[in-house]
Amino acid sequence: MCRLFGFRSVIKSQVHTSLVEAKNALIVQSGHHSDGWGVGFYVEQVPHIIRSVEAALEDKLFKHVSGVVASETVLAHLRKATNGEKLILNTHPFQHGRWVFAHNGNIKDFEQYRDALKSCIHPTLSRYILGETDSEIIFFLILTHMMKTISFHESRIEIDHLKKAVDCAVDEIVKLCGDYETLDGEPDKTYLTFIITNGSTMLAFQGGKTLKYSTHKDNCLERDTCSYFAHQCENPTVSGFVNHLVFSSESLKGQNIWNDINPGQMIGIDWRMNIKIY
Repeated sequence: MCRLFGFRSVIKSQVHTSLVEAKNALIVQSGHHSDGWGVGFYVEQVPHIIRSVEAALEDKLFKHVSGVVASETVLAHLRKATNGEKLILNTHPFQHGRWVFAHNGNIKDFEQYRDALKSCIHPTLSRYILGETDSEIIFFLILTHMMKTISFHESRIEIDHLKKAVDCAVDEIVKLCGDYETLDGEPDKTYLTFIITNGSTMLAFQGGKTLKYSTHKDNCLERDTCSYFAHQCENPTVSGFVNHLVFSSESLKGQNIWNDINPGQMIGIDWRMNIKIY
């Protein structure tokens, strides 16, 4: 299956270490997830997406992008194709307006359910579906439910509203296609692990495929120089305000302390850097 990496911080930060330099960096994982890669990042609240169908390990562009990106919000994806050919249009992250989405998973027998799922997407959104993947369908299904309570153009989104839209989308998928797996196993089963963000608000859902999160480090190397350094930077936070939130399919070697997200669990953060665990 695929690999995910998501990052939110109070300050612009480079992600070169997580994507390239760390012992278990994303580029290392691409040896087994070689059907393309994508990096989404925000500049002045505007999303920028760079994608390639090459394996990140063999693509000089991936190293270049990871070296120059400095942002408060980053979403990266390594693809191992299950549905859809090896094409740019099938490569994550997907974008609509401010919103960016990446998925690690699969809908079992997707071709059997494609038309039924697509019929649940609002007509003003379905015309923007350009690829062949179940992942893009899931994204636009979430956007369809968001339309009921959220403006796509608004940056300050309440995390509870986004969580409700995700709940409704997941319930609809389960009703049509059956339950998702809760144990990471055979790749042809249904898995719905994903991350969605508009640059300010970010939410991750663990739908069977492993996902971890980190809000603090055991020892921040910038503790004496960073003007944002606070108690929560080196101590666990169950709820409240944090200075950074990182999601990753696998623990990345370094100072970050990693925690498992349980199947069915959601973790989100809003524009105020207020974290909620559902």
